[in-house]
Amino acid sequence: MILLFDVDGTLTPSRGEMNLEFANKFLKLKNFSLVTGSDWPKTVEQVGTKIFEDADYSFNCSGNDVYSKGKHIAKNNWKPGTDLLDYLSKCLGESSYPEKYGNHIEIRTGMLNFSIVGRNAIGKQRTDYYNWDVQMLERDRICRGIKYHFPELCAEVGGETGVDIYPVGNDKSQCLKYFGGRPIHFFGDSCHAGGNDYSIASILESRSDCKVYHVNDWKETWQILNQKYMNHLMVD
Repeated sequence: MILLFDVDGTLTPSRGEMNLEFANKFLKLKNFSLVTGSDWPKTVEQVGTKIFEDADYSFNCSGNDVYSKGKHIAKNNWKPGTDLLDYLSKCLGESSYPEKYGNHIEIRTGMLNFSIVGRNAIGKQRTDYYNWDVQMLERDRICRGIKYHFPELCAEVGGETGVDIYPVGNDKSQCLKYFGGRPIHFFGDSCHAGGNDYSIASILESRSDCKVYHVNDWKETWQILNQKYMNHLMVD
């Protein structure tokens, strides 16, 4: 059995570092992998070098940049066109959200992350936008607009503030081909339709040998691991 984890919001606070006690106990895991929209430097910053290098696989940039035991093994070279970048700039200018903190368009390996509030936002700035977006559903509208104007692209809500954009088929579910049909238990915080964990969750939920946990935060992940996976956690 494989344990597969989203990172941001599942193993860590949003854009934050993993709780030290949780990380020390997590290091006892065997047969685990990570899948995240973040690039590898941000993933290492969040979970630490040891966990990153212990992971059987770390699927960064939604599986478009792949590492195994800390070694780089594959990447997707897609780049966004100027028409997409112009469209996102238009979305940014038309947003009614009053606070913007910079780094709104971040081009990663094989994908792009777009944020109205900006990836430079921290702490309460990010939470304030998230709470506003829950009511206004701005990111959902942006995703629908991208899919309408660029049907060859997929756009999904990711984390507290972002939208993940990549070619259709290059979502997180592409990581499943690395496991050869083995049973997978997946933990993610955006498993709902339109969330960036949905592509994996929807596939695994259709398989009787797999399990999906839609968690609210890293504390719930750790609670489930303690309650249900202690034998799987322990290594000699």
